[in-house]
Amino acid sequence: MNHKPEIAIVEHNTLTCIGLKTILERMLPMATIRTFSSFGELTDDTPDMYAHYFISAQIYVEHNAFFLPRKKKTIVLAGNDSQSFHLSGVPILNIYQPEELLIKEILKLHQHAHHDEHSGKAPRTTAVTTQHELSSREIEVLVLITKGLINKEIADKLNISLTTVITHRKNITEKLGIKSVSGLTIYAVMNGYVEADRI
Repeated sequence: MNHKPEIAIVEHNTLTCIGLKTILERMLPMATIRTFSSFGELTDDTPDMYAHYFISAQIYVEHNAFFLPRKKKTIVLAGNDSQSFHLSGVPILNIYQPEELLIKEILKLHQHAHHDEHSGKAPRTTAVTTQHELSSREIEVLVLITKGLINKEIADKLNISLTTVITHRKNITEKLGIKSVSGLTIYAVMNGYVEADRI
């Protein structure tokens, strides 16, 4: 088989793009690595031909409608604050770490992706998501939280008591392990509950 896997790096930061491309070319000499500084550049190309997408967290959040269905092929380039991304079942690559650790992490992600493709099993990360499943009412509350509504407003909008809203919020933060509104917003966008431009 002489088909070369193609990998797309979509990242605004030129240095991150060049650095990651150099590392990937050393690790996967058989692959073709292409870099794009914006999502628009990627869509002007042939966006569906790539085996993997390495994309910045910001681009993932802004264009999750494109990346959600391609979650298994997508790796989000994130920093140390990547907790809310982990919960969404999307593989994360922490770009703020020494090169040796970065390479180890890329190899692990590469192994998981191939293991999952051949075994027919879902990636391990999705086990995290099912373990933290939110009820449909909790999702409604989460969406309203991301829109900036306070507990009283959520209670009025959903015709439930204030105590019930507080209980739902407590359950959401316990299930997801995310306390901040910004973290919950990222989680909601990453899982397709809200669109980034509606926030």
